[in-house]
Amino acid sequence: MSKEKFLLINRDLSWLSFNDRVLQEAADSNVPLLERLKFLGINSSNRDEFFRVRVATIKRIKKIGGSRAKVMLGGFDPDVVLRQIQQHTFKEQEQFDQIFNTILKELALKGVFIINEKQLSADQGAIVKSYFQEQVLRNLVPIMLDNTPKFPYLKDRSIYFFVAMTTKDKPQKIRHALVEIPTDTVSRFFVLPKENKYIILLDDIIRYCLDDIFFNFEYDSIQAYTIKITRDAELDIEQDVTKSLVKKVAESIKRRKTGTPVRLTYDESMPAELLTFILKRIKFSKEDHPVPGGRYHNFIDFIRFPSLNKPELKYKLPPSLSHKELLPKTSLLNFIKQKDVLLSFPYHSYHYIIDVLREASVDPKVKSIQITLYRLGKNSHIVNTLLNAVKNGKAVTVVIELQARFDEEANIRWANKLNEEGAKVIHGVPGLKAHSKLFLITRIEKGKEVHYAHIGTGNFNEDTAKLYCDHSLLTADKRLAEEVMRVFHFYNDNYKPGRYKHLLVSPFFMRKKFIQLINKEIENAKNGLDAWIFLKMNSLTDAEMIQKLYDASKAGVKIRMIVRSICALIPGVKNTSENIEIISIVDKYLEHSRVFAFCNDADNKLYISSGDWMSRNLDFRSEVAAPIYNKDIQQQLLQILEIQWSDNVKARIISADKTNYYRLTDSKQKHRSQDDIYTFLS
Repeated sequence: MSKEKFLLINRDLSWLSFNDRVLQEAADSNVPLLERLKFLGINSSNRDEFFRVRVATIKRIKKIGGSRAKVMLGGFDPDVVLRQIQQHTFKEQEQFDQIFNTILKELALKGVFIINEKQLSADQGAIVKSYFQEQVLRNLVPIMLDNTPKFPYLKDRSIYFFVAMTTKDKPQKIRHALVEIPTDTVSRFFVLPKENKYIILLDDIIRYCLDDIFFNFEYDSIQAYTIKITRDAELDIEQDVTKSLVKKVAESIKRRKTGTPVRLTYDESMPAELLTFILKRIKFSKEDHPVPGGRYHNFIDFIRFPSLNKPELKYKLPPSLSHKELLPKTSLLNFIKQKDVLLSFPYHSYHYIIDVLREASVDPKVKSIQITLYRLGKNSHIVNTLLNAVKNGKAVTVVIELQARFDEEANIRWANKLNEEGAKVIHGVPGLKAHSKLFLITRIEKGKEVHYAHIGTGNFNEDTAKLYCDHSLLTADKRLAEEVMRVFHFYNDNYKPGRYKHLLVSPFFMRKKFIQLINKEIENAKNGLDAWIFLKMNSLTDAEMIQKLYDASKAGVKIRMIVRSICALIPGVKNTSENIEIISIVDKYLEHSRVFAFCNDADNKLYISSGDWMSRNLDFRSEVAAPIYNKDIQQQLLQILEIQWSDNVKARIISADKTNYYRLTDSKQKHRSQDDIYTFLS
């Protein structure tokens, strides 16, 4: 094994290991049953996105061939990686189906029955037939396949029934049909009335009523098998300078819907001759490794499984906390002017972010509001507040990233609405994704401009703020607020990146500054001084940053890391990374914050950031990391990191073998960090 491969885990295999941790939550008997179903949905959705983005990318790289393909994949052979992905996928699918069947049995013990078409009583069958006729049938468009010269287009991630009809006198003659399961217009779940404990999936309702769909055909047997296509989701943006970015992105979204198939999943009970028929018609070879699975697909729908008035089957989430220092009916701007504020979500209520923008929108002294938007809530209060500011005569500038993956259509819609109402809309930066989490409120006080800034780790999205762990810094510190203004100047005039003494801004200065901070720890360790690094992020894949952490470990710097998702660094390697420990926390909330802490010879330096240590964040996105100057907030963040490090319930050990063992500590008490942080902030 080469030195490079030994020192790096392939990012895609590491991501699969992360998704295994999600599946562990679905398998955990201590997790409420409906939450376990939700984790199955998250695992399934994650896997879809992985194939749409990463597997599709690897297949494109594979076509390049030779040494260049290996270089593009970080030194790994695309064929080997694809083979390992497929092997993992088959194994994971088996585990997935076993966990689902176990959950079904445990739900039945709790009086909740997910039944199929063969388990319906006569009375239930009559109800299902009536529901089918009134709500389902009109949404079905069956397509007969035998006489169609071209196989119908299969939509990305939609589920279909491949229907086979046979007669006894001509068993070899099979009629084939295709029926899309209309989950976009009809609920995936139907709760049978009165008893409120029996649930049947839309799939099985259609199976039960196949005779009502194909009544005009002669057959003795009719069977339906689920299939699903996953397509390449990469946006290929045209370089046509005569078209606006909005138009180019919109056209690319349309092309995405017809992207190259990268995965076929199918009901493993499907007879071999029917699978061969499908593969041939969609031009999908067995070398493309179609994935066998159970009769149900698109488990993302299980995230919205009916609650059935059984609260004991779900997490009882505590109410959002009020910030201890922010009193109701007081000016947030006035408080922020006096003191920095750190908000930690989802523990703190997100209304503070909306409230400070709402206050600014009506404050006569506020001159302007500038903000970056990447992913927004479905019915965004943030946007409504900005629109209100426009109506109140404020100059509102919105930097909205049109190429936020899978949110492009929503962002185009929001951009058009803001533009129509009079806001100045900037569509990101050419060649960079604007991923920073900033806003800047400019107020005229005693004839001078005063700036109030937000620098955060998460999107301005009140929906995900209920589930994602993030930090927001609200500050009027001139050192920070004036540099946030320079970032907005850059968004407005891309030829002037600006100079920054305090903020770390990528792609210009962030990498260099973080390397300097690590080098300082290396120097201190060599001089016998205290030297440690404590990092929390979503993903760590950048080879240069990983090598620098190896250098620090070899110098004796103690490094602790909390990495939720991808981690290409291998800890615990003798003479290389033996001073590095890494854990990952997967729990009821999604760990999304990025915090970087450095000992700095007891004069601690802490940063919160919008970006991970991935090449895309450091070199190809506009990201902002903010130093924490307030000593109380520094201490608070360090305490939160320590609470997370003490987790011995939901923390897993990151290691080269990707086994995801739960982490044991010396403590005899159970420490579940997300519960403990809530208590700490209360």
